[in-house]
Amino acid sequence: MTLLTVWPDDRPDQVRLRTEDTETIVAELKRLGVRFERWEVVADLPGEATQEEVLAAYRARIDRVVESEGYQVVDAMRMTPADDPAWAAEAAAARRKFLAEHTHADDEDRFFARGSGVFYLHVDGQVYAILCEAGDLLSVPANTTHWFDMGTRPDYVSIRFFHDDGGWVGTFTGATLADDFPDFDTLTASRR
Repeated sequence: MTLLTVWPDDRPDQVRLRTEDTETIVAELKRLGVRFERWEVVADLPGEATQEEVLAAYRARIDRVVESEGYQVVDAMRMTPADDPAWAAEAAAARRKFLAEHTHADDEDRFFARGSGVFYLHVDGQVYAILCEAGDLLSVPANTTHWFDMGTRPDYVSIRFFHDDGGWVGTFTGATLADDFPDFDTLTASRR
């Protein structure tokens, strides 16, 4: 299940809201202009599916989003653990980059076909952590301050939507707010 946790941006020890209720999550995020949907997960998708196989499995849903939002570029991104020191170093470097607070000039739409990750939105003095899992589509509007955490051992496949090839490029704020709030590993462990 998806988990939404909200804190004041200056009080990471003071949880304002913590919920797994889909209707509450949709309503809270809608106030921010963020679209959240649940899609049925394709159960027979191979664990090592290629980008083409992932996109084909969700083609009807992808086409609906592309048509309604005007996206021009769609791809599938995979982060899968490997027992390889080079992979571990690459994953750690990617995680550090995504943990830096930033914005994009384009919307950031992600569908999790497998695995999970946390989007942290920093809006109006609040931090909204959305722990997205397989079946979740999150659409973060352009210029929304945020960061993303995929954990110390990333394991997910996401479908990404862009209006142009440069849509994924971030503008970093220099803030270190991510250091103050519970990370992916802490949030997922708190659910066990």
